[in-house]
Amino acid sequence: MDSSSSSSSSSSSEQKRKRKRVGRPYYYYSQAHYFSLRSFVLCLSFLVFLLFLSSDRFPLGPASFHPVLKASTLLSSTSSSSILDSFNSNNRLLPILVNDRVLFPDHVLLIVSNQVLRARDLDCVYYGKFNGSDDEVVRARPALSAEQYGAFRSIVRCPAPEANYSAVVDLRRRGGDVAESDWSLRVKSNQSSQAVYSWEKVVYEAVLDGDTAVLFVKGLNLRPHKRSDPTRFRCHFGFGNWGGENEGFVLTTEAVTAAQEVVRCLLPRSIKNMPERAQGIRVTVSRYSSRARVHEPPIGSVAKIYGPKAEEVRGDKRKYELCVCTMVWNQAQALREWIEYHAWLGVERWFIYDNNSDDGIEDVIKELEFYNVSRQSWPWIKAQEAGFSHCALKARDECNWVGFFDVDEFFYFPYGFRHLKGKGFPGQNYLKSMVANFSSSKTIAEIRTDCHSFGPSGLSSHPEQGVTVGYTCRLQSPERHKSIVRPDLLDSSLLNVVHHFLLREGFRHLNVIESRAVINHYKYQVWDTFKAKFYRRVATYVVDWQKDQNKGSKDRAPGLGTEAIEPPNWRLRFCEVWDTGLRDFVLAYLADPVTGLLPWQRSLL
Repeated sequence: MDSSSSSSSSSSSEQKRKRKRVGRPYYYYSQAHYFSLRSFVLCLSFLVFLLFLSSDRFPLGPASFHPVLKASTLLSSTSSSSILDSFNSNNRLLPILVNDRVLFPDHVLLIVSNQVLRARDLDCVYYGKFNGSDDEVVRARPALSAEQYGAFRSIVRCPAPEANYSAVVDLRRRGGDVAESDWSLRVKSNQSSQAVYSWEKVVYEAVLDGDTAVLFVKGLNLRPHKRSDPTRFRCHFGFGNWGGENEGFVLTTEAVTAAQEVVRCLLPRSIKNMPERAQGIRVTVSRYSSRARVHEPPIGSVAKIYGPKAEEVRGDKRKYELCVCTMVWNQAQALREWIEYHAWLGVERWFIYDNNSDDGIEDVIKELEFYNVSRQSWPWIKAQEAGFSHCALKARDECNWVGFFDVDEFFYFPYGFRHLKGKGFPGQNYLKSMVANFSSSKTIAEIRTDCHSFGPSGLSSHPEQGVTVGYTCRLQSPERHKSIVRPDLLDSSLLNVVHHFLLREGFRHLNVIESRAVINHYKYQVWDTFKAKFYRRVATYVVDWQKDQNKGSKDRAPGLGTEAIEPPNWRLRFCEVWDTGLRDFVLAYLADPVTGLLPWQRSLL
């Protein structure tokens, strides 16, 4: 080969090496400096965790739960990166550190150290390779949403990666170029930072509860509506990202209950004695064979526990008599009527679990703050039962009773609203008074009320005065029921089937007779509103309507197929009995005597 060919080959090789570097993030700090700093933080974290475990004040002797201590060479970058990020949260030169990723069917959820992030300022960064080339192609797309998640983390939703692009999605602040230094840190030698968990199998949430931790898990495939054997599981606590070699230090304890997607685990003694030290400890679960005394590899986890310092402390220790919890997706327009009406009936506190809404629900809830409404981001799709278990834990210290019902369900008192007597405003605090009568009961822990399903009632567009006034024709017989429970008297498994909970042994439910109380369920509304049900159902064990399954289920509309196509005469369907009782009460006693406007109409003005 002549010298010119050699020179050309050398030049081509050099150009190829340059191309490979194009599209990769660069940093103001050298890689050697980063690893030096990271090693120092890791060693420091290692020593702190050892002190936490071995301190004389927190013995791990036979009186503990005999935890298994496992060691590996390094702690996960997740714990160290969160420390670094907290020190530099206001420095735009440092990257947005992605701690975890969960891949859903239609998006990727990124979990990052707590920062003030806005979707309009963020791009999701994707890496791909094409045609067998080693060159990496980088593409940026706008983030779908960003918000704080709990006290110490934030979440960002990104579009699902396209074909040939990796699910290892990173973040950058919008406006930067390919070489900008504030992209998410990508260290390919650290496999934990590249982990992507499938939503089909992951531990996604955890809550401290006394001397236990309650874990929320996808992929266990336990029997619906039944308790399972907890001895089949072991729980693991540590700083590592399970699923790779870098497991960190792990304490293993027993599970004490298991049902559906919820596993309750004993805490290691060191954490139980000083729960405020449990800040950011990752938890997971594994299947265990008591016969062979071995357990499978732990399930990948994005769940972390945080001690009492992470919780909001109420200045007023008095419990609310009646609270309500619900889960919504894009139902912001229904909240005003639902909340203002039931506040009149005595509801004092509201927990709104938001399942990835994008209809401005945050602004609506801010307008309703007067009614003591809070929004809980719940990014986990088809996990309503688990969300209600989570809400029951959250509400237990604040509420004597918690109602679990939807934003299209309204309590109505047929006898009480027609036979008004005594002083005060008609209907005010009726619901709160009903449950308060049983607050001292030694046996009643749940009150169940039947639901009547209303149809479109001849309407073709959403009623201007609200559903309580617009929909007045229903089916003859009730369908299902909804419950109000005492959260401190639920079974420790937190098992529920959306409509009701499993109660502690020795307690029972009470069925309210229909003449005293009933729920008007405005289930089959005008088609433009109703067809949203075809997109996705929030309940875990309710089949989405696009799937050709369970067509005869009460969770479906009779006669509908799997596509959102309006059937003939929809506005006249589901009409067997004209029932104007709640409409008449609302117009007679809640409308403004001068303008005729109802409270939820006035609030819009």
